[in-house]
Amino acid sequence: MHDSPIIKLGGLNIDLSAVIMLTVTVLIVFILARLATRNLSVENPGKVQNFMEWVVEFVQNLIASAMPLSKGKAYINLGLTLILFIFVANLLGLPFSVISEHHHESNVGPFVIEATRGLTEDHHAHILWWKSPTADISVTAGLAIVIFILMNYLGLKHNRKHYLKHYIEPFPVFLPLNIIENLAKPIALAIRLFANIFAGEILISTILRIGWLGIPAMMAWQGFSIFVGALQAFIFTILSMVYIAQTTIHEEH
Repeated sequence: MHDSPIIKLGGLNIDLSAVIMLTVTVLIVFILARLATRNLSVENPGKVQNFMEWVVEFVQNLIASAMPLSKGKAYINLGLTLILFIFVANLLGLPFSVISEHHHESNVGPFVIEATRGLTEDHHAHILWWKSPTADISVTAGLAIVIFILMNYLGLKHNRKHYLKHYIEPFPVFLPLNIIENLAKPIALAIRLFANIFAGEILISTILRIGWLGIPAMMAWQGFSIFVGALQAFIFTILSMVYIAQTTIHEEH
């Protein structure tokens, strides 16, 4: 595996490639949304508008499977943002990669790019600049933490009595287990997304080492990776909606 460019800023180690790729993902999603809403038409909608209308309808059905749509309408924008952002992020590492060779510690302006893994015998490292941001555990963990904070905040805001009560159900002795279950949700979200995308990029790197003999396998894997990227975006989004539904909607048992 290639190393990542780490910049030291104020005592923090920041993965520069992850920051770059997150910026690229945001720009792509923003441009896609802007193109879809630029020339809205009921009689003669464009291809991008038709695509976005299909995505919105898909997200509505997804939310409706997790909670009543009357209560889930407030989360359509969240679901739409999640599924588009994660899908685009998952696919960015597929077309190509940008790799450069650096000494284990190189100065770039006011920053220091440091490589701590993958050093060659002459203390040089191959730095990967272009990758799927979701192949970085810090990115998927950040997304999962946002969902974790949001679902607990919404539970306390809209369903405080039953949200707090569920921690001692069916008996108070289950309080530690219910707390662990709640804490495990963002961990599962982060690791599931990261592991699938990261494993895919490792396989791509392995196939590329075969040379031209790996071209058929690469083409097949590229197609399958699009399916995996879409599936993981769907899973992350629907689980997020399910977790929000669990904390905000009280059901009598």
